[in-house]
Amino acid sequence: MLLQYFYDDKLAQASYLVGCQAANEAVVIDPARDVQPYIKAAEEHGMTITGVMETHIHADYLCGARELADRTGAVLYVSDEGPAEWKYENIDKLNHQLLKDQDQIKLGKIRFDVMHTPGHTPESVSFLVTDGGAEADEPLGIFTGDFVFVGDIGRPDLLEKAAKQKDTAAAGAEDMFHSLEKFKQLPDFTQVLPGHGAGSACGKSLGSVPSSTVGYEKRFNWALQYTDKEQFKQDLVEDQPEPPVYFAEMKRVNKEGPAFLKDLADPEVMGKELLQEAVSTGQVIDTRPPEQFAAAHMEGVMNLPLNKSFTNWAGWLLNYEDPIYAIVEENQVDELKTALRSIGLDQLKGWANPSIAMTIGKPQSFDQLTPEQASDWIESGSVHVLDVRGAAERKNGYVEGSTHIMLGELPHRIKEVPTDKPVLVQCGTGLRSAIGASILQKNGITDVKNMMGGFGRFAKMGSEDVIVDG
Repeated sequence: MLLQYFYDDKLAQASYLVGCQAANEAVVIDPARDVQPYIKAAEEHGMTITGVMETHIHADYLCGARELADRTGAVLYVSDEGPAEWKYENIDKLNHQLLKDQDQIKLGKIRFDVMHTPGHTPESVSFLVTDGGAEADEPLGIFTGDFVFVGDIGRPDLLEKAAKQKDTAAAGAEDMFHSLEKFKQLPDFTQVLPGHGAGSACGKSLGSVPSSTVGYEKRFNWALQYTDKEQFKQDLVEDQPEPPVYFAEMKRVNKEGPAFLKDLADPEVMGKELLQEAVSTGQVIDTRPPEQFAAAHMEGVMNLPLNKSFTNWAGWLLNYEDPIYAIVEENQVDELKTALRSIGLDQLKGWANPSIAMTIGKPQSFDQLTPEQASDWIESGSVHVLDVRGAAERKNGYVEGSTHIMLGELPHRIKEVPTDKPVLVQCGTGLRSAIGASILQKNGITDVKNMMGGFGRFAKMGSEDVIVDG
């Protein structure tokens, strides 16, 4: 049996290729939309991809299961569990098989057993894998999708908060409790192979370790320690991070089916005139690091650094209706295109080199303040502090008198930002606040400053302006 792990840092998303060396066949579980790495890996191992398996209708990224099935002719295996409103649609033209609890899928000498594990979503299934080539009669591992992570479990509130499915969070928490009871009955040595790692918004305390075992999770995963169902349900939904607004769009597209990549046009190179026009007709993002953007940037653009958190904030801050244009280095265009398309932002129309952007109009800038410099401004009352962290972070402490608007909500709440003094934007580390400062300037609030190091470093200074356990 061959097992190959794939990981997308920007989405904190894991996928897997499982191959039977005796049959020279492979399946891919929960693939990303860019399916070329799986095709390449299969070719390198001399295998044919004959199946694509999806654990549930994803909310945080655009799954490549249909894309891979279309490219290779492989069978698409998807859940047929859950209510009618969460069944897969528009798959009739693909070779597919609908799955129920206890169904089996054979791959040469390898067997996958389907286990219905609702909670994160009603249709969620996990795949137990048994290696018949090793003459095993017990599962080697379980591909859990967004059911069980290392150190955490899938959140049950996304359908309610992101997809606006009323009263589904409590029902999901109830389902999750019973699914975990089934999980606990698996052999302790069973490997847990989850769909996400640290940084994903599909849970609240995911670990960075890529895999675990059932026995380890039973001992150390906070969510598997409960015997009181009602207490479990209450604690599970408490302090979950705000779900990015694009999650609702991903749910819809993954259910109905996305466009195939072969049908999408590549972005064109833009000169000065086209870039100027783009500022007034679409969404223009500058993908440079925050320190470069702060020093000098084109008026009317938003800073979205092309780093590990890029995809998350692109989903929060860009819409799916208007064209997208980017200021980006030429050697990063493909990375940018892939990142945007991974969450269905397919409308990247053009890009321009940063050197072109710097020739248009008078560049804007904003100050980057150390916590010590920021403290002087705060203590003198010379600035308004805008806290763009999440609600759970703010519970652990905040700057007295600060205005709290979570970064993803800032474009829609600009009018709540006081403007009679300079605005000092603050987050946990200084990265989100730099994006926030760019949003303010894009919306006409030009007298802004960014606190480098964020609240973490500011609080360590022992400032009297910090309120803890607010």
